[in-house]
Amino acid sequence: MDTDYTFSESPILWIVSHFISAFPNIFTALTKPSLWLDWVSWEKTTEDKQSLMRFIYYGASIELFFATTVILALYTAVAMYYRPLMWKTVTSLEAVANAIGRFFAWAGLTMVLIQIVIIFIQRVFAVSEITIGFGLAFSFDVSWWSESLKLYNAMIVALCVTYTFVQGGHVRVDLIYSAVGYRAKRIIDMFGSIFFMLPASILLWMYSWFFLWRHLIVPKPSASDTVEKLVMKARALRWNVETIGFSPNGFNAYFLFKILILAYTGLVMIHALAFFYRSFLEWREGEEAEGRHLDLDIRTSEEAGK
Repeated sequence: MDTDYTFSESPILWIVSHFISAFPNIFTALTKPSLWLDWVSWEKTTEDKQSLMRFIYYGASIELFFATTVILALYTAVAMYYRPLMWKTVTSLEAVANAIGRFFAWAGLTMVLIQIVIIFIQRVFAVSEITIGFGLAFSFDVSWWSESLKLYNAMIVALCVTYTFVQGGHVRVDLIYSAVGYRAKRIIDMFGSIFFMLPASILLWMYSWFFLWRHLIVPKPSASDTVEKLVMKARALRWNVETIGFSPNGFNAYFLFKILILAYTGLVMIHALAFFYRSFLEWREGEEAEGRHLDLDIRTSEEAGK
């Protein structure tokens, strides 16, 4: 929906107009997916390139923000009315965080094993190349394997973040939290998830989204480009995936780090909603609801010592 209002002229009307336009935008996105998903099949057609540019634009756009806000606001209103739905949402999102975190935590073991192999191969056999595989050989220079360790470390940081949050493993700076009552703590948690955790992840998403695509295609998209300008650029679009390492024979998939930034941001964004829901439910239902349905690896300090 077009509007003549700008944020500088009337912030309230600007916000209201975008909330109103969110409904036709959602309808268009659902009924005409080819406009922004046609590139998935990738046959190098003009339509593919244009749909990719639309996908890039809307992936971190104002339109997506307001459309998502409307959907979440409606869903939250229903979940607050029917609390079993909210509990199911909380447990489902926490289960996803735990599953992802527990799986990618094994990247730490992989990193250690690769480091041991690198040291052993270099010191004992003094070779410059490591080959792994049976039948289908997977061979790279030692420097490639050394630099690949950074990827496993990044996986642990980016993909285990919400798992660590669910498990209560993050360091928390406590100034007044421990001195207030149970319900006040839940209010602080709700406020923090909505006004700190969620906005920070949204801002990081907006920057990291275009940061990723600038290393995947040319001409490079810009956050300041309009959708019309990006569609015009589609005529010259081609894939240009970043494969630059720190050394000539080094790790050659550095675009994966940009994807991990987005994955990290997306997980934090999703869990901000889960944490808000849990805090609200624990505030609403009282102390007996604290920690309900939490899937913890170590449930109590007494069990940890056994």
